[in-house]
Amino acid sequence: MTSIAIFVGTESGNAQMVAEALNDELSRLEHDVEIIEDFDDGLEVLDGHEAIIISCSTHGLGELPDNIIPLHDAMKEDTPDLSAVKYGVIALGDQTYSDTFCQAGKDMDAVFTACGAKRVGVRLEVDACTQPLPDEEAIDWVKEWLDLL
Repeated sequence: MTSIAIFVGTESGNAQMVAEALNDELSRLEHDVEIIEDFDDGLEVLDGHEAIIISCSTHGLGELPDNIIPLHDAMKEDTPDLSAVKYGVIALGDQTYSDTFCQAGKDMDAVFTACGAKRVGVRLEVDACTQPLPDEEAIDWVKEWLDLL
């Protein structure tokens, strides 16, 4: 099956919960899955995966979670060639912050696109106000996403 990395950008644990639910579902479907939360090694985490799912929450005033900033900044600065990479984005946010709703996920989406990666399907944007259990919505999304790979 497919080698899929799940990149997690999280502050409060919701994006991690989503990643773990996706890991369980993808593993059940016999995909080779790796959850990655540590991006201190920069661009090295991009190697060796057929597909990447970014599960990223937004905090503060539209900011990236601290743990994923090193990857975002390295990609923005070095612009690696990711033309062979397929990816998807699950962005978590709160619509009461309408100006910055899911901004971190949008920022990660933009940097992957700028590096030539091919987004598969639509970006899933989950509102914490209406969907307190984002993992359920993510499971439905990933089933459709897999069909598009």
